[in-house]
Amino acid sequence: MKQILVTNDDGFDSEGLEALVEALKPLGHVSVVAPTTEKSACGHSLTLTRPLNFVEIEKDFYKLDDGTPTDCIFLALNKLFTEENRPDIVISGINIGSNMGEDITYSGTASGAMEAVLQGIPAIAISQVYKDQGKSIDTLGYELAKESIVTLVEKIFAKEFPLPSRRFLNVNIPPIPSSECKGFKVTRAGNRLYGHHAEVHHNPRGKEYYWIGLPVLGWMETTGHVTDFEAINDGYVSITPVHLDMTSYDDISALDAWL
Repeated sequence: MKQILVTNDDGFDSEGLEALVEALKPLGHVSVVAPTTEKSACGHSLTLTRPLNFVEIEKDFYKLDDGTPTDCIFLALNKLFTEENRPDIVISGINIGSNMGEDITYSGTASGAMEAVLQGIPAIAISQVYKDQGKSIDTLGYELAKESIVTLVEKIFAKEFPLPSRRFLNVNIPPIPSSECKGFKVTRAGNRLYGHHAEVHHNPRGKEYYWIGLPVLGWMETTGHVTDFEAINDGYVSITPVHLDMTSYDDISALDAWL
């Protein structure tokens, strides 16, 4: 039986995680290690300054007390698996909200998949794009996301993972009914336009503090291969292959000449 390890960054009680586990159970033995609390935008962070505790929720389902998605994958390989018995695949999600463009660098969801491929395990990060402040999820649920991840995992188990080492698939699901989806489209990550909004407040003693607000986000117009943002807008499931080597190869010669 195939071994499937699951994590997320929305917390162990997320409805997206519940939907993912439900979809994957017919495909193999599913083990879950997820953060106790939401860890959105935590990036690829490991907890190095304090110990972490596994809390068993039910058989093969654990929350990692205040751990990150990276912690969850790293420590799951120690507690639940051995070098001889490793997961066949890691799935991180279903994230509530998109992970497109440079948001991948912030994403705890993507980072769970990053850690898996660093450890030599094929991985997928999957996110449900929403609109109307999440009302689309209330209406549509996760049916298209569930159908999509089953299709991809079945294909991987039948034909092996399609990418070389240290690469994972970043999947975004459009906020449309399954019947309206046009299929899968392989994309590149788009380019975000980022704001830097933060709100300043004062506590009752007058001490200043800040909330990092939701930035105003847009997308740059680009040419070349279709982007994740464009595919979602056109009604496709976006699949972006992500390479962990962030070297800017196009700039090596120019930088050599500059020096």
